[in-house]
Amino acid sequence: MAGKDSLNIERINELAKKKKEQGLTEKEKKEQEKLRKEYLRSFREGFKKQIENTKVIDPEGNDVTPEKVKQMREERQDSEKED
Repeated sequence: MAGKDSLNIERINELAKKKKEQGLTEKEKKEQEKLRKEYLRSFREGFKKQIENTKVIDPEGNDVTPEKVKQMREERQDSEKED
């Protein structure tokens, strides 16, 4: 997946540069929008997984992970059990 994302980023950057320099065709505008949406979806998914796997421990060794994160983790585990 990392390879595909890096290709998408390269293409997104190519289109952004072209847009600045000479403008984009309608086809290129649609491609740029699609690539940006795919990239954001992928980024958000990865970030969410990272947050779900985070555990916060205070100096005394107590788990002080925010309840919202714990709920997200439980929901993910429940959905994995259903699969």
